[in-house]
Amino acid sequence: MRFLKTPPAHDLTYSDVFMVPNRSSITSRLDVDLASTDGVGTTLPIVVANMTAISGRRMAETVARRGGVAIIPQDIPPDVVGETVDKVKGAHPVFDTPISVTPHTTVGEAMSLLGKRAHGVVVVVEDGRPLGTVSEADATGVDRFAQVHEVMSDDLAIVSPDTSPEAIFDALTARHLHVALIVDQDRLLGVMTRRHAIRSTLYRPALDPDGKLIIGAAVGINGDVAGRAESLLSSGVDVLVIDTAHGHQEKMITSLKAVREVRDRLAESGGRRIPLVAGNVVSAEGVADLIDGGADVIKVGVGPGAMCTTRMMTGVGRPQFSAVLECAEAARGAGRAIWADGGVRYPRDVALALAAGAGSVMIGSWFAGTYESTGNLLADAEGRMYKESYGMASARAVKLRTRTQSGFERARAGLFEEGISSSRMYLDPERPSVEDLIDSIVAGVRSSCTYAGASNLEEFHRLATVGVQSSSGYEEGRPLHASW
Repeated sequence: MRFLKTPPAHDLTYSDVFMVPNRSSITSRLDVDLASTDGVGTTLPIVVANMTAISGRRMAETVARRGGVAIIPQDIPPDVVGETVDKVKGAHPVFDTPISVTPHTTVGEAMSLLGKRAHGVVVVVEDGRPLGTVSEADATGVDRFAQVHEVMSDDLAIVSPDTSPEAIFDALTARHLHVALIVDQDRLLGVMTRRHAIRSTLYRPALDPDGKLIIGAAVGINGDVAGRAESLLSSGVDVLVIDTAHGHQEKMITSLKAVREVRDRLAESGGRRIPLVAGNVVSAEGVADLIDGGADVIKVGVGPGAMCTTRMMTGVGRPQFSAVLECAEAARGAGRAIWADGGVRYPRDVALALAAGAGSVMIGSWFAGTYESTGNLLADAEGRMYKESYGMASARAVKLRTRTQSGFERARAGLFEEGISSSRMYLDPERPSVEDLIDSIVAGVRSSCTYAGASNLEEFHRLATVGVQSSSGYEEGRPLHASW
């Protein structure tokens, strides 16, 4: 990446910069390969942050089908993480996981499950065989204590697993149906909507060597770090994140070395060499020290996240674009990569992070207000749907993290927080699913690459030309949804 003019002496955020188009021979966005450059194996440079209110099984499955990876938070007990990994690995890499109920499930219970997935139907199943579907339209005006077999639709589009996405799309369109049921040997295997069928031709799932969806997990730097790391690695995670807010400290380096020893020992005994990610830092010195400690990928960002109050509480942090630019250069010089963690609110920000040299971009709060995030779907007084979210250094997160300690110790720890404990993240009615947001991000990043003349992310970083703008320059680029 190069600057259009001499860069300023001060640090820059994503909003401070813009990209200038280059002469390009790329004729279509679809000619751009968005495989990450971090060595983790994702086909999209998107990582879901290890936040308790965001990253869980549903998120991990959905994002991996589109090519990214989700990181399960460090607060989750290792045995629960193991169960989550098993379920994600057992999920179909192409077809969406159905929400299934028995014929005698009440309508109220079935409707309470609809928000768990974006496909919008509950499948009524008996002995593994689908009998019908129930949607919100089917349940409108129906007593919530009625049973689903009384209201289900038996007009089903049942297809075999080897049916092409195009054929599924055409069948659903011809019959004016929303979802196809994928049935193998009389058992429900998955579901696919028309939009899902289109996406399955545009994205490549992120898979492990056995052809199963990938998933990551996080471990902190306190307690039995090596023991937890061994448990997570043994459970089958594909990437392990050693995570703390202040990654450039002795305890992080010690913990990282301990985890590296565990990883290498398991790899020598026949396992895979799982990538280790460590952070967070914002300087070249921090990157160098974590690489020396054994990190394959360094997580970059202090204070840019929507749930983080670190900068306001402490004055510590760094504008994210400059942090990513400096840290990416340092990591590349050592044959490593970085994840840009936090501060992205629009597709342009993802593109700018990748132009600055990030191998992947970690997204948290932006994905909180989706069907797939871990929180319950709630409604405010006006009926707007939202999910609750909170920062991982907030009093709420600290309380969960210290649940095994005495009440006094928990109360003491709760006095020190650097995050928001409760925030409403509203679902966008136009983009209520994480897949909708990924579509938007990917469309923007692909287009950015064509403007730069790049066919992949390595070329994008090399060819991108960036300029510095005023706040009014940034505002000029914002669209107007109503006349002025």
